[in-house]
Amino acid sequence: MTEPLSIPVLSVDRVVKHFGKTIAVDGISLDIRENEFFALLGPSGCGKTTLLRMIAGFEVPDSGSIHLGDRDITREAPDKRPLNLMFQSYALFPHMTVWQNLAYGLEMERLPRGEIASRVDDMLKTTDLVALSARKPAELSGGQKQRVALARALIKRPKVLLLDEPLGALDKKLREKMQLELKRLQHEVGITFIIVTHDQEEALVMADRIAVLRDGHILQCGTPQDIYERPANRFVAGFIGMMNFIEGEIGSDALFRAAGQALVCDMHGLKRSAPAVLAVRPEHILLRPEGSGVAGTVVDVAYHGLDRQLYVKTALSQAPLQVRVAAAGPEEAAARTGASVSLGFDAAACRLFQE
Repeated sequence: MTEPLSIPVLSVDRVVKHFGKTIAVDGISLDIRENEFFALLGPSGCGKTTLLRMIAGFEVPDSGSIHLGDRDITREAPDKRPLNLMFQSYALFPHMTVWQNLAYGLEMERLPRGEIASRVDDMLKTTDLVALSARKPAELSGGQKQRVALARALIKRPKVLLLDEPLGALDKKLREKMQLELKRLQHEVGITFIIVTHDQEEALVMADRIAVLRDGHILQCGTPQDIYERPANRFVAGFIGMMNFIEGEIGSDALFRAAGQALVCDMHGLKRSAPAVLAVRPEHILLRPEGSGVAGTVVDVAYHGLDRQLYVKTALSQAPLQVRVAAAGPEEAAARTGASVSLGFDAAACRLFQE
């Protein structure tokens, strides 16, 4: 007997939001689970921040509903919702110490002084801020400020923590460190996190599931592996990571053909004898012995430390194909401009789209 599914911690049902004649969010429905790290991902103007602001209560939907568990919060004021929003700017009180910044929200709730002190001390330990508790924001680095803002949001024990581009102000190296820190803290405190980001790598590293948005719609929702390896359409395929696109057609024999080359792929749900686009990632294009694959010429090489990104001109497409090879592998000899190469494709990793 199948057990009934539990009520999602947050449920968005057919939510619509207009700004004048512009539809920012167009009928989005979404269920987010308890203790899940969920990412809203998409380009600028896709509706992800508007959706987050409606969940937080700073915008009211024109139609649809938002539930926190079985509680309808669609039109509740932000301060009445058992959730918290952490902004990119951090918004720390400059005249207060780290300890005082963390205590402020609890003091506004008029909690007993002993409970406030205990919760602040526990959160300082959890976020590794004990040694910084007496400092003021001006004395902190960007990463330290980010941790203080996160601790201040978590200390109120919200059911859901909303994060709006929380790492956008950090440099690349610190951002990568804080991605892992956020994921660790989320597992440790056991609170549902919903993060808005336009950074694909950030979403892939941190999230349990990702919703990819465009023009106010969710195009695909799934695990990072689903989104990366099995994109639902051409936009998602091109938005997440690096992708090569090859124009061609599916023949009546269920083979994909481009520039005289034939390839066996998964044709499920696709029309025969019709145009199609093949999508293949750089790591799934393989260098073959010369003469045993698609002929090409290396026109450029990008150095990435442990690997090389080759740009190979072929008859398959106008744009050079991107091919990733290991820096110290047997293929390194081909990693030079002007080299002649033969390419093969991992058919199981290729995706076909018809639009």
